[in-house]
Amino acid sequence: MDLKKLWQTTLSELELQISRPNFLTWLKNSQLIEKNKEGQIIIGLANNFAKEWVENKYHKIILGILRSLDETIKGIKYTVITGPTKEPALKIRNTQHEKINKSHPSFPELKIDPETNLHPRYNFNSFVVGSSNELAYAAASAIIKDVGKKYNPFFIYGGVGLGKTHLIQAIGNEIKQLYKNRIKTKYVPSEKFVNEVIWGIRNKRMDDIKSRYRNIDVLIIDDIQFIGGKERSEEEFFHTFNALYENNKQIIISSDRPPAAIPTLEERLRSRFLGGMIADIGLPDYEMRVAIIKTKLQEQNSALSDDLCGLIANKVRKNVREIEGILNKITFYRENKSDDLTPAIIEEIIDSSIQQSFKNISPNQVIKVVAEFFETTPNELTARSRRKEIVEPRQIAIFLLRDILSLSYPNIGEKMGKRDHSTAIHSYEKISEEINKNRDLNQKVILIKELIYKQ
Repeated sequence: MDLKKLWQTTLSELELQISRPNFLTWLKNSQLIEKNKEGQIIIGLANNFAKEWVENKYHKIILGILRSLDETIKGIKYTVITGPTKEPALKIRNTQHEKINKSHPSFPELKIDPETNLHPRYNFNSFVVGSSNELAYAAASAIIKDVGKKYNPFFIYGGVGLGKTHLIQAIGNEIKQLYKNRIKTKYVPSEKFVNEVIWGIRNKRMDDIKSRYRNIDVLIIDDIQFIGGKERSEEEFFHTFNALYENNKQIIISSDRPPAAIPTLEERLRSRFLGGMIADIGLPDYEMRVAIIKTKLQEQNSALSDDLCGLIANKVRKNVREIEGILNKITFYRENKSDDLTPAIIEEIIDSSIQQSFKNISPNQVIKVVAEFFETTPNELTARSRRKEIVEPRQIAIFLLRDILSLSYPNIGEKMGKRDHSTAIHSYEKISEEINKNRDLNQKVILIKELIYKQ
């Protein structure tokens, strides 16, 4: 099996599962150096800090992805690649002393514009428009024609993986192309903004941070919910926001939820966001999912029959990232297996991906994440309280225990405060029915699943 293709596919899948700043920081220059006869994979990282971080934080995720692509993989060892030629600091060879593969994959993240932080792959041509995102798309198109004067600030929200980052970066790329260097644009994930504020405080260089963000024309902030609760970062962003807004500079913000539903956000920031244009991006419907699949395949110079595209669209309903991950695995299978792709093989790839996502999740983790999402405690969820604000979270927890972990109804009843199995059945069936009618409930369940997955 080609190690370069194996690692490229692993990185593509990994990028969908961790934040972009972390991906670029720890894994951008990583290499899959070797796979020996015992099924041991050796991964090279840029320095000892990266090695320790990846080993402690991402080992389980990386191993899970690699095993889903190649069942013969048994474990991973990490080493450091040093020097200008990227020679492994610790040369580990297999029993046949095979030559270590020093090549490393080049993947799209390396093309990010250092001035704007924008990635050229995000553009309007590859953004599929449907009923779930047409309002956000229309507002984005209007902003490009009248930067800073229409829909300012522009706040986009929606579940993870539905295309928020694609749309806001596409706005930046379109402005960059249309106005050349006359309009200065900067994209930044909120995690990076927070890290830069911390750096500025520690090094007594906050004036540099202020200058960096207040002298631009278009500021694009991704995942603003992460800034909530970080007082100094919120304060700095508040003053940056005001400075830009008062000078008719365009501000574009994304979040996984609307401003009113970010509990840790300062009220003065929330009111600023509510004063602009707010648009949501919802779940893509069947036709839109098929269009997304065909667009992604075209980007990969690949194709599938209409029947197979329809099968994937029916089975994968969660978000665009999930579709991308499945297509990456299908492409990898096609390139490395001699068997023809059949509906049964497609279903097996999809099912194994979904099972892998929640393989190491425990019932207690599900209950804990649901409780935290609704700002309550696991004890309240499992207690006998019938308060209205507890009933829905409890029913969602029961639904997820069944949906994600496939627990039996008696087992769910036991986990949820020794309740009768009939209560578990009722809760599961109620949420299962409502989730297809109630868009807000559907979004809540998607967000909670993402939080559980990140555990």
